[in-house]
Amino acid sequence: MAPVLEKQLPGAAGAADNNNEEEEGLDLWTSILSEVSTRSSSKLPSGKNILVFGEDGSGKTTLLSKLQGSEHNKKGRGLEYQYLNVHDEDRDDLTRCNVWILDGDLYHKGLLKFAISAQSLPDCLAVFVADMSRPWTIMESLEKWASVLRDHVDKLKIPPEDMREMELKMVKAFQEYTEPEDAMPASPQRRAMTAGEDEAVVLPLGDNTLTHNLGIPVLIVCTKCDSVSVLEKEHDFREEHFDFIQSHVRRFCLQYGAGLIYTSVKEEKNLDLLYKYIVHKLYDFQFSSPALVVEKDAVFIPSGWDNEKKISILHENITTVRPEDPFEDFITKPPIRKLVHDKEINAEDEQVFLMKQQSLLAKQPATPTRGATESPGRTASGSPRPAGRAGQPTLTSGSPMAAVKKPDANMKGAANEGVLANFFNSLLSKKTGSPGSPGSGAVGAGVQGSAKKTGQKPGLTDVQAELDRMTRKQDPMVSANNIPPQTENEA
Repeated sequence: MAPVLEKQLPGAAGAADNNNEEEEGLDLWTSILSEVSTRSSSKLPSGKNILVFGEDGSGKTTLLSKLQGSEHNKKGRGLEYQYLNVHDEDRDDLTRCNVWILDGDLYHKGLLKFAISAQSLPDCLAVFVADMSRPWTIMESLEKWASVLRDHVDKLKIPPEDMREMELKMVKAFQEYTEPEDAMPASPQRRAMTAGEDEAVVLPLGDNTLTHNLGIPVLIVCTKCDSVSVLEKEHDFREEHFDFIQSHVRRFCLQYGAGLIYTSVKEEKNLDLLYKYIVHKLYDFQFSSPALVVEKDAVFIPSGWDNEKKISILHENITTVRPEDPFEDFITKPPIRKLVHDKEINAEDEQVFLMKQQSLLAKQPATPTRGATESPGRTASGSPRPAGRAGQPTLTSGSPMAAVKKPDANMKGAANEGVLANFFNSLLSKKTGSPGSPGSGAVGAGVQGSAKKTGQKPGLTDVQAELDRMTRKQDPMVSANNIPPQTENEA
């Protein structure tokens, strides 16, 4: 029997070895399958959505393009689609987050049905964009777009039990917020652990906290915060104005359980912080940034950190108005102040301008006639002879000075004739005799005598004769009867 047993022992040992190899192979496949299943479950989920609401010109598209890392910011119309690349460095995984940007016109709010459905709503994050360069529009814009989103959620007809579960999830996330820099369990927003480690007691919500629960996380983004300095210089905004704005916005955030962040694309302020907070809310990434409330243009308040007591700290600087007063009573739209050179001036139509000038000319008095502008030395008969004793000739009656007519300024060529007349009159006034000369007949001799005394040439008599001939032709008002016969003979 011993040999038989010896023969059977090697066979039994071989069977046992085969069984061990099969078990090891099975364990290897099991470990591979479990590892694959673990990796597949640890991958970043797809199908996450961001809904962006805001007025036209508030910077929605520019902000998302900056977060995406792209330089182009082509604005769409109606419902615009973009996406964010989300990379998990720990898992070395990459996914895309859908971004839907609704147009600022309420006419397009019906397009939300193509972006969000009842099945995709739990995977959504709502972002309300407010324009800090126009702070008087902030509260009206937030109320309007929150109402649009609530109406759309109501139209989805989500079962009440599912909606209730989403709302409770939001309340739990708000109550369980922990401050990254504070590990003390006595923090007001942190879970207080009791003797039973598995049981958690959370503090109750405030009276105005999550009163408008949408069932999805909400984020308020105030863009263009670099315009704070412009508001101070040009519109006389003071510190209490910005505290008043922040107070109202933070109370709005409490109603929806929303976070608040101030950004500036121009100065690239808080953009990285915004991206990290978005992926933290959607993909549960680790987030370690604390709240920022010191700088008025770089505020960051995560959801769950704020409460009424912290907001009341802002009210210490508000003295001109009560904190509970309506927003639009204190933050009013300033009057438009345009520079003179920037004002657009429309030119008047040419025909209208000419018609106005014609009407003005018609209202002016008529131009005086020539008779009214005659020399005051003329008589009523129009003769240049002054009134004197009859039959006694005077020097002016035969003198060429009296025969020269004053030029009419309204007649053509009057300027040239006036120059010639003034020239010859100046010559003759220097050479004529004294007013006591016996008559006009001695004018020629007087001129010659005076010419000899002064040393001038006797050619002035020819000039005098020519002037007499010219004046007789040009002045029809001087009659030949007024000229003595001896003057005509000498001429």
